[in-house]
Amino acid sequence: MALTFSIQRTSTPTSEQDIAVINEDPGFGTHFTDHMAVVDWHHEKGWADARVEPVNDYALTPAGAVFHYAQEVFEGLKAYRHADGSIWLFRPESNGRRFADSSRRMALPELPVEDFVNSVRELVRTDAAWVPSGHEQSLYLRPFSVASEAYLGVRPARQVRYAVIASPVGVYFTGGIVPVDIWVESHYSRVANGGTGSAKCGGNYAASLLPQELAYAKGCSQVMFVDNAEHRWLEELGGMNVCLVTADGKLVTPALNGNILPGITRDSLLALAPELGLEPVERPVDIAEVYAGIADGTIAEMFACGTAAVITPIGTLVNEEGRHEVPVPADGGKTIALRNRLLDIQYGRIEDTRGWMQRVC
Repeated sequence: MALTFSIQRTSTPTSEQDIAVINEDPGFGTHFTDHMAVVDWHHEKGWADARVEPVNDYALTPAGAVFHYAQEVFEGLKAYRHADGSIWLFRPESNGRRFADSSRRMALPELPVEDFVNSVRELVRTDAAWVPSGHEQSLYLRPFSVASEAYLGVRPARQVRYAVIASPVGVYFTGGIVPVDIWVESHYSRVANGGTGSAKCGGNYAASLLPQELAYAKGCSQVMFVDNAEHRWLEELGGMNVCLVTADGKLVTPALNGNILPGITRDSLLALAPELGLEPVERPVDIAEVYAGIADGTIAEMFACGTAAVITPIGTLVNEEGRHEVPVPADGGKTIALRNRLLDIQYGRIEDTRGWMQRVC
């Protein structure tokens, strides 16, 4: 039976004027709404006490298992305000299924997809005033589960807390939609075969942070990883999937192999590709093939994609041997065409023929 969320509204809501000031330039992930959705899990009772309550600091004991064994998972999705003022979610069930898959891999209890979607919907309804209406603005939603049991033995936690927080956001990269330089990492790895690469868990991102800092030091905006075993096969960036547009009209992305996060944006772009004259292809991609394709023109464009940044064109791959300049069409090419098509669906500017959008209020 689906959970029913009780609603406890804050007695000190942020004023409409203050929200308006924040939403003039919200940045990304720096401001948070007044409420959060919460559900607790106990190994004997299951999921219970579903509620939306005022945002508050967690009171976890220092013995909380998440602090010691990193048993946690999270998700990321957005709520969009359409021109008529209505608010919509994009493919929330897909995020719910991925959240369940991630939880299973991390030995956490699986929140039913219906309850996941309802938790997000109830929070968005409660904090609807926070959903911005500016250009490419949205309300970013962060569902997560953490092992909350006070226990230092190495086993799956028997108490878990699930929550959703929300943050009004603008564009992810402060410089706007411009081609970025990417450092290709050949020493550090994001994940290993048989590891947690396909799960959206904090450990994967933590492993990418030092290489990301090294990328910054080399003047690059992001780091791209190859596989751990052969240091040959393209996988993904620190927080985004990667795609290639070939000169013969293919949209190519590395096949899901257990090491790569199955991105919702990635999957959506593969579905949209034929509408823009591209053949979607999922297969292993050798980094040597990428360098050669950039040099001989068989690779026409390259971009990164994910919920936060949507689509970001890649202008240069940088490695220890030098720079590989990726072609960037003056009109943005298929990269920007795909980006615009996806955003047009999300913001209700064109018809959603696939039933991807779900109205909240």
